[in-house]
Amino acid sequence: MSRWKLLVLQVLVGVVAIAAWWIGSSVKIAGVLLLPPFFFSTPGDVFARVIRMFATGMVWRHLGITLLETALAFAIGAVGGIVFGFWFARKPTVAAVFDPYLKMVNALPRVVLAPIFMLWLGLGIWSKVALGVTLVFFIVFFNVYQGVKEVSAVVLANARLMGMNERQLFRHVYWPSALSWMFSSLHTSVGFALVGAVVGEYLGSSAGLGYLIHQAEGVFDIAGVFAGMFVLAAFVLVIDWAVTLVENRLLVWRPQSALLNE
Repeated sequence: MSRWKLLVLQVLVGVVAIAAWWIGSSVKIAGVLLLPPFFFSTPGDVFARVIRMFATGMVWRHLGITLLETALAFAIGAVGGIVFGFWFARKPTVAAVFDPYLKMVNALPRVVLAPIFMLWLGLGIWSKVALGVTLVFFIVFFNVYQGVKEVSAVVLANARLMGMNERQLFRHVYWPSALSWMFSSLHTSVGFALVGAVVGEYLGSSAGLGYLIHQAEGVFDIAGVFAGMFVLAAFVLVIDWAVTLVENRLLVWRPQSALLNE
C-alpha cells in the first residue's frame, strides 16, 4: 500500500466518524436524537468554536503554556528514562536493588501525585511538568531497559571478540538495539506528556488548555470542551510527526514496513 493510499484511508476514518457524530446529533431516528447536542454538541458548533478560539487569539496564550509544559515534561522524562534505562540495564546489581522501589513508584496513581506537586512547586508550570515527567519517565525507562537487555548474545560475543571496548559496544551494539524500543516509547510518551500537563492544569491553574476545558465544563459548555479536546489532539499529532521525522533520520538503516511497500 502506498503512503497516499494509507493517508486517504486514515482521513476516511476521520470523515466517517465525524459524519456519524453529525447524524447522531442532528438526525432524529424514531423521533429521538442518538447523540443529544446538550451532551455531545455538534461537529458544526465545535468547528465554529475552534475557529473562533484562533480568530480571536484567546487560545494562543493557553496553548503556548500547555505546549511548553508538554515539551519540558517530554524532554526531561525522556532524557531521564534513557539515561537510567541504559544505566540499570548495564548494572544488574543496581537494577536488582532498586527494582521493587521502581515498581512501587510506577504503580502510584499519577492523579494522587498532582496535589503533592502543586503543594511543593506551586500552581505554576513546574507542578504540571513534574506530573508529566512521572508519566513519561517510566514508559521510556522500561522500554530502553528492555531494549538493551534484548541485545543478541551472539552479536555481543562477536563484538567482544573483535576487541570492542565498552564505549564501542555502547555505540555500535547497545545503542542501535535500544533505538527501536526507545522511539516506540517516545511516540506513546508524547501523549502522556500532554496528559500530565492538561490534568495538572485541570486540577489547579489559571492558564492552559486544561484550564479552558475545565472552565467550559463548569458552565456546561460542551462545544468548548470538545473544541479544547480537538485542539489538543491536533497538536499531539504534530508533535508525534516531529518525533517520527527524528526516528526516520536516526533509524535510516531500518527496513521500511512491508505495508508501505505493497
